[in-house]
Amino acid sequence: MPRDREWKQRSASGNLPLTAWLAKYWSNHLASIPIRTLIFDVDGTMADTERDGHRVAFNRAFAVAGLDWQWSTSLYGELLTVTGGKERIRYYLNQYKPNFDPPVDLDSFIAQLHAAKTKYYQQLLVEGNIPLRPGVERLLSEARTAGLRLAIATTSSLSNVTALLETTLAPDAAAWFEVIAAGDIVPAKKPAPDVYHYVLDQMGLAAKDCLAIEDSHHGLRAASQAGVKTVVTVNEYTQDQDFSEAVLVIDHLGEPDQPFTVLAGAAKAKYLDVALLQRLYDH
Repeated sequence: MPRDREWKQRSASGNLPLTAWLAKYWSNHLASIPIRTLIFDVDGTMADTERDGHRVAFNRAFAVAGLDWQWSTSLYGELLTVTGGKERIRYYLNQYKPNFDPPVDLDSFIAQLHAAKTKYYQQLLVEGNIPLRPGVERLLSEARTAGLRLAIATTSSLSNVTALLETTLAPDAAAWFEVIAAGDIVPAKKPAPDVYHYVLDQMGLAAKDCLAIEDSHHGLRAASQAGVKTVVTVNEYTQDQDFSEAVLVIDHLGEPDQPFTVLAGAAKAKYLDVALLQRLYDH
């Protein structure tokens, strides 16, 4: 609450009506509270892993398993409406291969196929075929320098997340993140808010302490339902989705020599940095 000297300042300012003065006081003081934590999604947010990574790896796994399935870029866009790799295979079977007879029980078959896909995905990472999106490495570096706490909330498997971080950033990059909530760590995947609740609980934070960066409607809904303000950086698969709950929608995080395009919201900047994050957090 305002202290004695601040009440005196009110008197000196011409005795503004109490409600107006309190509104001005809290506006000035709350704006000085710094953002504490940045929570990243991974697939589609940090890198274009979906089109050039997971989709290609799925197709390799299908071919090696002797299956004549081929997921095109357009079909994969439809499959991305289903969250989770194993769930995506099951959806594909139900919708496109209803008469398929798996060689073992269906759950085991899907798990084995998904495990093979993970192996091929990580090979693609090691080969350097999946670079980070513009601005990701820069923003992470700035956030660490500014003392922000970092976390990840993703439906991707932990092994896929660490492989991406280690091959695109640094061998110890996974340690930059205080919490990596990945894969099946919670029973309900995005758009359920469970993975965000998990991150907040593990870090001892309230939703108001954080900003999230997501790339999809599912991710935005998960963060929003947990009460976390969200910046959305769209990609080829998500650019036409509903992001009305986001505080800012951009085409990528941007660089000083590669400015982003603002698709929704307001940002007098060319790229997302800690200063802009603070303004969005204060808004």
